[in-house]
Amino acid sequence: MQTVDFFTPVVDDPFLFGQIAAANALSDVYAMGARPVLALALVAFPTAALPGEVLEEILRGGAEKVAEAGAVIGGGHSIDHDIPLYGLSVTGLAEEKRITPNAGAKPGDALILTKPLGIGITVCAGRADSLAAEGVGRLFRRRLLADGSFDEAARVMAALNRPAAEAMEGTAIHAATDVTGYGLLGHAHEMMAASGTTAEFSVERIPLLSQARRLAARGIAPDGSRVNVRNLKPRTEIGAGVTDEDILLLCDAQTSGGLLVALASEDAGAYVARCRDRGAKEAAVVGRVVERGEKLLRVVK
Repeated sequence: MQTVDFFTPVVDDPFLFGQIAAANALSDVYAMGARPVLALALVAFPTAALPGEVLEEILRGGAEKVAEAGAVIGGGHSIDHDIPLYGLSVTGLAEEKRITPNAGAKPGDALILTKPLGIGITVCAGRADSLAAEGVGRLFRRRLLADGSFDEAARVMAALNRPAAEAMEGTAIHAATDVTGYGLLGHAHEMMAASGTTAEFSVERIPLLSQARRLAARGIAPDGSRVNVRNLKPRTEIGAGVTDEDILLLCDAQTSGGLLVALASEDAGAYVARCRDRGAKEAAVVGRVVERGEKLLRVVK
């Protein structure tokens, strides 16, 4: 398996940024049921604007996360650029029969999500708080985030999807994908289109970061999440009682989100339990796969 991903900072702490970017890049390998073995670092850095110690911390954070995954960084490439960028090209290994594609979901399958949603919304609120503290933004008189809320989001972003991948061993996984910039509904739509099926999600089953619903109710969300809503709402059958706030949360753009896994319903409980035992504490059954309908997505209360 070979994959690549990189992006600009989502947090102010350079070490934490390196960890999050590395965890995100490793996720595609985990989604395919593979074990990462080698990574190459991809770096762009404004050497005239930021001290070298910042770059050192980004690289250290990434290297420690790769080591946590049981892989090694074998080198990489860097350029001088006006904004920082960091990520990895990752090589992983898997037996061919154990590869989990993003196609193959079957009617009757359960859908499991292994990390909570709300990362994009929470990070957006954290940035607004930072700007207000610096006197740049005065739209909000009070802080948007409660103490510890941003740390919660950072913890989720920096967490590897290794527990969810290792929990797949011994179970027939029909389809899997990681949930990132297109939100839960966007990545589910891709899976259903490839599988010839429809996904039905239950709002009440979706795990969320602690402040996500409150922030969504206030209309706080990044532009990417709003674009996702515009693109995906017309493609979704929306059940009675499902609100615009619910759809925003399911469309929220995630950074280093969890895995969306489709497997036989009778195996779902055991898979969730294994995920939680290995450290993915918020893993949950969030929906099911049904026969293909007029739309590929359905959201019910």
